[in-house]
Amino acid sequence: MAPIRVLIADDNPVVRAGLAALLTTTPDIEVAACASDGREALHLTRLHEPDVILLDVRMPGVDGISALPHLVQLAPVLMLTYSQEADIVREALLLGAGGYLVHGEFTPDHLVAAVRDVRAGRAHFSPTAATAVLAELRTSSHPQRTVAQSSERYRLNRIEFGLSSREEEVMDLIATGMSNQQIAATCFISEKTVKNHINRIFAKLQSATRSEAIARWLGTTRPGVSGHG
Repeated sequence: MAPIRVLIADDNPVVRAGLAALLTTTPDIEVAACASDGREALHLTRLHEPDVILLDVRMPGVDGISALPHLVQLAPVLMLTYSQEADIVREALLLGAGGYLVHGEFTPDHLVAAVRDVRAGRAHFSPTAATAVLAELRTSSHPQRTVAQSSERYRLNRIEFGLSSREEEVMDLIATGMSNQQIAATCFISEKTVKNHINRIFAKLQSATRSEAIARWLGTTRPGVSGHG
């Protein structure tokens, strides 16, 4: 199969060179071009037609968020940045980013997996971004709740369902929409271990499906209660 062609957009030349060196060691990935800002990224994307764009948020001139709506019309975009603020993660996803990785939170293998996932249409997040997605999901599910009320509901969920700290982490990632493979990469555990955690989680939440488990974990349903409350 043809390799995945990647365009790297970052204003830091050291970061660009490091990412390019890392990705070119992977047989099924090649670096098509590198850009130093959003304007150049858009120009080079039209010129080289990459399969995936790695896009920084903060760049001089046209930044990543400004360029994002235009870039996602041309290729899948994976945000790859130091920016970890929840509102920036939220805005990037609303504008069409297929994933969000924060520097310092992923390994080289994790980055390669993220590029493959985003190329295939699967979302991929590092832990900080996943937490931001989860917080947004809770807020949108219950817009009338205050932060304190949401925190209390989450605390009660932990007590009620009796999940271990690792099971809580896995359940949070399930709620963001991550696949078993993505959860394994994020938590640095095997897919078999993820499946074992999920089996125990489903038993504790008395759930048969992911959607049912998510609803109960976020407090929208309870075992034995029909509908949403």
